[in-house]
Amino acid sequence: MSSTAEIDHRHLARAIELAERGRGRVSPNPLVGAVLARDSELLGEGYHSAFGAPHAEVEAIRDAGATELCDATLYVSLEPCAHHGKTPPCTDAIVQAGIGRVVVASDDPSEHAAGRGLGVLRDEGVEVVVADGELAARARLLNQAFRKHARTGRPWVLCKAAMTLDGKVATGAGHSKWISSESSRHLAHHWRAEFDAVAVGIGTALADDPRLTARLDGVFRQPRRIVFDSCARLPSSSQLVREAQRLPLTVVVSRAAPRAATDTLVAHGADVLVAAGENETARIRSALTQLGESGIGSIMLEGGPHLAGAFLDAGEIDELRLFLAPIVLGGRTARSALEGEGVETIAEAARALCVEVARLGEDTLVRARLKEW
Repeated sequence: MSSTAEIDHRHLARAIELAERGRGRVSPNPLVGAVLARDSELLGEGYHSAFGAPHAEVEAIRDAGATELCDATLYVSLEPCAHHGKTPPCTDAIVQAGIGRVVVASDDPSEHAAGRGLGVLRDEGVEVVVADGELAARARLLNQAFRKHARTGRPWVLCKAAMTLDGKVATGAGHSKWISSESSRHLAHHWRAEFDAVAVGIGTALADDPRLTARLDGVFRQPRRIVFDSCARLPSSSQLVREAQRLPLTVVVSRAAPRAATDTLVAHGADVLVAAGENETARIRSALTQLGESGIGSIMLEGGPHLAGAFLDAGEIDELRLFLAPIVLGGRTARSALEGEGVETIAEAARALCVEVARLGEDTLVRARLKEW
């Protein structure tokens, strides 16, 4: 017979697995999965499927039907909410269902949560167990964007780049299509669909005239497109501006941007955000704070090297995902993935907390987590 610890581990792992099904659909809410079980017997399961939809705990209770739950355990990947938002508190649903035990994988660091839900359950006589170890770490990593936004008010930032074996993202003449393979580019479109926003610098916007959309079947929503364009040079003829009435576009400018240029962008449907600060680092943090206040919880940086380097200098890159193609460019003027000021000594370099490497066709994908929230 399995021990209680083994049963708890199995059901909690399933709750974390279920939570993943909501990726790209629930922001600004977190990813949450839930399992109801009586020892090894599965009674019900659910996950948060979309922003405004019932939470995972409620879905699991509904899935259990009329089953008596007083001797059941609810396994949930994130601490149940105890506040009214788009839906009623999950703690109310748990208490009303008569569930006697709840096992939670991770905390909710939000100001309105942070242990409150667990306290409510304990006050109602529910046994509460908080997991630790590997499952707790997996549950926290599941919601890095939500956790950073809750703690700092700023979006979680992923920097994505396709580069050669010698670390170049473009030739000295600026040619970069295509370094990565078709399968790598397809995966990047899946990532776009999962993020609240996709961002590029004005250099990339002018050189490539991108759309920055997730071009896949069945996409739940398109990301907000963001261009960091200090002097508002993005032309109204660009694909980004032409589609701004239909697909959200934000242009981040500095106070030096000409009023006529920003007015033109607004007239075409773009949102213009003025980033304050005397240097690039200050302006990036100002922009991220304002984007966070508008509900953007995650951003994928797609180019170019100057913008990526500026974000690194500002300490605002949380993860790197690098496609390494089996080609070598050479050339002293070829572009590197991250430019900016950089550091003067190796000791000052940002060090990855975790690195994962996988083959993707002929490319190699390197995922490096720089921060954990």
